[in-house]
Amino acid sequence: MTLEHHPLHQEFPEFQGELQRLLGQDAHFSKLAADYSALDKQIFQVEDGRQAMDDMALKALKNERVKLNLEIARQLQAASKA
Repeated sequence: MTLEHHPLHQEFPEFQGELQRLLGQDAHFSKLAADYSALDKQIFQVEDGRQAMDDMALKALKNERVKLNLEIARQLQAASKA
């Protein structure tokens, strides 16, 4: 299995302008992005064997990353329409 990080700039290549603008101007968005990034890093470390975690806990982290991803996508889409 190939391990990958899922950074926001790769997840949302079509929203690069909005991503940079929101990161610089919106504290709530910046917090969501930081939380997403921290989760992505932790998930990668578990999958790479650098951090121990049971499957249920890892699944919970992945579900949280998906929720954050969806909220970030929603905000990026709204920003692109503004």
